[in-house]
Amino acid sequence: MADDENINEVPENEEQPKMRTPSLLRNYISFVGMAIIVSAVTSDLLLFLIEITATSENAYIGILTYIILPSIMMFGIFVAIVGMIVERRRRRKKTPDDVLAYPMLDLNNPHTRRSFMVFLVGTLMFIAVSAFGSYKAFEYSESVVFCGETCHTVMKPEFMAYKAGAHARVRCVDCHVGSGADWYVRSKLSGAYQLYSVTFNKYSRPITTPVHNLRPAPDTCEQCHWPEKFFGAQMKVFNRYGDDEKNTLHQTRMLLNVGGGSTAAGQVTGIHWHMNIANEVTYINTDEQRQVIPWVSIKDRDGNVTEYYDRNNPLPENKVATAVKRKMDCVDCHNRPAHKYLPPDDAVDEAFAAGTLDPSIPFLKRQSVAALTGNYETTTEALSSIESNITEFYRTNHKEVFAQRQDVIKKSVEELQRIFQNYFFPEMKTNWQTHPNNAGHLNSQGCFRCHDGQHVSKTGKVITNDCNVCHTVIYDSKLPPEQNVKTGPFRHPVDLGALAERKCDSCHRPDQKFKHPIDLGDISKFQCAVCHTK
Repeated sequence: MADDENINEVPENEEQPKMRTPSLLRNYISFVGMAIIVSAVTSDLLLFLIEITATSENAYIGILTYIILPSIMMFGIFVAIVGMIVERRRRRKKTPDDVLAYPMLDLNNPHTRRSFMVFLVGTLMFIAVSAFGSYKAFEYSESVVFCGETCHTVMKPEFMAYKAGAHARVRCVDCHVGSGADWYVRSKLSGAYQLYSVTFNKYSRPITTPVHNLRPAPDTCEQCHWPEKFFGAQMKVFNRYGDDEKNTLHQTRMLLNVGGGSTAAGQVTGIHWHMNIANEVTYINTDEQRQVIPWVSIKDRDGNVTEYYDRNNPLPENKVATAVKRKMDCVDCHNRPAHKYLPPDDAVDEAFAAGTLDPSIPFLKRQSVAALTGNYETTTEALSSIESNITEFYRTNHKEVFAQRQDVIKKSVEELQRIFQNYFFPEMKTNWQTHPNNAGHLNSQGCFRCHDGQHVSKTGKVITNDCNVCHTVIYDSKLPPEQNVKTGPFRHPVDLGALAERKCDSCHRPDQKFKHPIDLGDISKFQCAVCHTK
């Protein structure tokens, strides 16, 4: 018995094994934080798998995966850390001698060393995952889906017009942000206010334009469009259909004097004369949409400045001195380059020209425009009304046409509904009237904001409103043939006689000297016109 008692005795010089201190995570606050982290990570992984296996983009999966759930996870980490701090203070207050004032890192202790290695590896993995997630969040926030579909109701008008426009392959950020960190940061600060506006329903209906903090056009537009490389004129064909029974076509072809050019070549002409190549145009507008321009200043390549005042609405010189002046750029004329809302007349004419509306259906132009311009409160109401109005008109007034061509009338209804969904948005109070297009002067002032014949300098110079300065009509279907430009065969500058039937490259060959079809000896010193002249 004595030996058994000696076995259970512990020598006085041996240390008692220390109890392991419970983790600071063992508290209710940290448990909640860990639960948030686990839930967020699990959901994020699930959505990430769904995204990489999905066949189409979804605006809300992206925002959940790369923005919302990572934010929730970070909040969970914050809660867990707060719980640890609270728990440590509680323990130190209860037993101040057992809890050190600051954490101690003793890598000679195997348990501490293992814990440190786990923490280090976990931190590196967290940094790597965070870097990947941050990049994906940046990439997603730069996508067209994020810009156009996340705030669906607010951005629907702009997004639908964008998809129907000529810039549908250009990402939103390429024009609205551009390259570089400076404007990226500005866009995110602006986006923070927009997020607040959408969350608390503070946004205007319609969304006001122009965007005053938009990046200057030379930094964005001119990355693809280079005014110095624009030359000459471009032909444009206008197809207008009448309101009569036959939807009569009136076609106009005109040469638009686009111009542009380089100062080095001395060719700076046409509409793009305004583009700060050889001339710098500055103006003052007195309204938010830049439709009222009472003062214009032009500085030529020699530095001479001419100021023009609207004689119908003159701006006092003291106000000119203090007013905000804007240097003209691309978007002052091309203010709806990617978000154009077509007027009903233009949209229907385009549909006729494209063949999606049939001009053989009587009065289709008149009825289409009337159906599109109704006073609708919602898109659903408009689509229903368009269908009933068109169908009922032909059922009642053109029974034979309705009976024989019901399928064509049905397709016409579908096309008109498509047009309405692309260019009319009653919920946002947005259409072609709220957002005028300045590239032209048919449905809004456009060019006539300055070129109205009323802007006069102190010396009497007038900003012209002569139509032929910008365009030349070469064909009008309403004019008699003798008043239109006549076409004819090509006439060589030199009378070549029978040789005029030869192909151009038989003489104009860059890879060899010209060989006359008749042996005339050495004629290299002579020009063609020496002989070929009447």
